[in-house]
Amino acid sequence: MPRRLMLPLVTVLVLLAGCSSGDSTTGTGGTPLSPAPGGAPSVPLAGPSADPSATEDEPGTVACGELAAAINDGTLMNPGVVDAIVAASGTADAPIADASARLAAAYVTAKASAGSEGEPDAVAAVSAVAAEMSEVCGESGLDTVG
Repeated sequence: MPRRLMLPLVTVLVLLAGCSSGDSTTGTGGTPLSPAPGGAPSVPLAGPSADPSATEDEPGTVACGELAAAINDGTLMNPGVVDAIVAASGTADAPIADASARLAAAYVTAKASAGSEGEPDAVAAVSAVAAEMSEVCGESGLDTVG
């Protein structure tokens, strides 16, 4: 089942489970329920739920934020920067995780080419893959490049 469908499903299940807790004469925290028309106790309505888009892909949000900072600061090729982005996206949704894997591969190639004639092209490839990942972040709603 797609991850985006899991959160609403889990939310519904939690709400349904919460409806069966307690007895039929008390509400949340043991407060008495006022009788509904017809003598049946009323059930308090659930309040507005948190915006799922804000926490839906926390690893992706962190990875995209780190990527944006590296692009804006020009630190993408600094030691540890790409590793941190890749580590942050380890459990992110597939598009972010896949883009991160491509970034890691390009970075490994660039590191291996240090001092060779191919180094400038390999470094340019890291920048191109980072730009593609930034686009994926934007398409996923996680674009944090300001």
